[in-house]
Amino acid sequence: MEHILELYQKPYDPRRPLVCFDEKSTQLLAHITAPRSLKPGQATRQDYEYKRNGTRNLFLFVEPKAGARHVLVTNRRTKQDFAFAMRYLVDVIYPEAACIDVVMDNLNTHHYHSLVEFFGKREADRIWNRLAIHYTPAHASWLNMAEIELSILSKQCLSRRIPTEWTLITEIVAWEQARNERKAQIRWNFTVNDARHVFKEHYPTALTC
Repeated sequence: MEHILELYQKPYDPRRPLVCFDEKSTQLLAHITAPRSLKPGQATRQDYEYKRNGTRNLFLFVEPKAGARHVLVTNRRTKQDFAFAMRYLVDVIYPEAACIDVVMDNLNTHHYHSLVEFFGKREADRIWNRLAIHYTPAHASWLNMAEIELSILSKQCLSRRIPTEWTLITEIVAWEQARNERKAQIRWNFTVNDARHVFKEHYPTALTC
């Protein structure tokens, strides 16, 4: 935990971006009957029944100190999807960065071997050697600032019925562009000292004296 918190406290360095990575599944839901339009003094009304058009996976990259984020929409969340997401991060989002610090949780797909399986060792090494991976501890995914950004995405963009993948992508692109233009940052205030106070029963006595 302290390793992640120390990483967050480092000053912003555009030459070595700090990126938080996470994923989220979202449903595609279509109306069966047309909703009733908004009227003065009355909110939009919709039938409780809907048509389910499957699910999509969202990969989110957020650079909290720079106020930048990027979202990839995929059909699934497999090792292959993760491998392509890491290549996208290295080659498309940050092609000039020599090294990228990446904070992510330790899922079974979030590993070097996922890249080897689909790209081969040489390409996997090329991609992985440009990444410094920082895994959040078990049961501590809250340390990943990408969860904050996913929560904002859910509230501002996904909190209604979205019927098709095309609509989902266009809505996310518009949301992403607006937040990037504002350079909306995430200001993380929980420090190592805070952790040692809040979780002091889990620390050795020498660290809490």
